[in-house]
Amino acid sequence: MKGFIPLKTLGSKRKSLMGFTLVEIIVVIAIIATLSTLSIAALLRARMNTNEALAISSLRTISTACEGYRAVSSPAGYPPDLETLGNIAPPYLNRPLATATAPPGTRGYYYTYVLVNNGYYTCTATPTEPGITGNRIFFIDASGVIKLNDANGQPVTVY
Repeated sequence: MKGFIPLKTLGSKRKSLMGFTLVEIIVVIAIIATLSTLSIAALLRARMNTNEALAISSLRTISTACEGYRAVSSPAGYPPDLETLGNIAPPYLNRPLATATAPPGTRGYYYTYVLVNNGYYTCTATPTEPGITGNRIFFIDASGVIKLNDANGQPVTVY
């Protein structure tokens, strides 16, 4: 008999065409949730590393701008604040960095510039949300050496 399918074979085909069981779907969802949690944590850590690298780069830029300002000013001296470096013509700093002196700052960090005297300044890069936008506090002074604070709050030379 052509086209005849035995009943036993039909039953096994019907069962395989029914779809996934609830347990199989829950296992797949659990695996996807675990993978997404791991990837989100890695993404946030990468973002924090990027913010910290940018803070180091910004401190180098601020140091270079301060030295450039000092070289052309008469009498020689460092600028009174970061906004001065962004407001003069031609500007030594771009506007977002020159005005990032308080939270929310720029790219997860804000910068505290202090003119100690005419021949010495300090600048500190602090994360706007510690543990989220960055973990480390960076510091530079007129020597041009970038430092970070250790657990005791003491500056440690990094770059």
